[in-house]
Amino acid sequence: MPQNKKIRKVYDALIEGAYLGLSDTDLHDYVFKQCPKATSKRLVRASLLALSDPKVEDRNVLNVIYALAIKHRLDGGPDTDEDDD
Repeated sequence: MPQNKKIRKVYDALIEGAYLGLSDTDLHDYVFKQCPKATSKRLVRASLLALSDPKVEDRNVLNVIYALAIKHRLDGGPDTDEDDD
């Protein structure tokens, strides 16, 4: 489970949205609506934590999160120095 509160909030929104059946752009928009100050870097970190969480067992949810993490990792979206915490 994430220790950082900012990543934890993104993690929770990511898991919730994925379990609601959202994917790709819809999941991205859902996470950023729930966490307006989220960044691509936090989204990728939260995604990696979700992928390693043994409580997340739904294959479709894991695939959706994995796809979103890869997309944002390769996208190289805007990051800020404050994300280094």
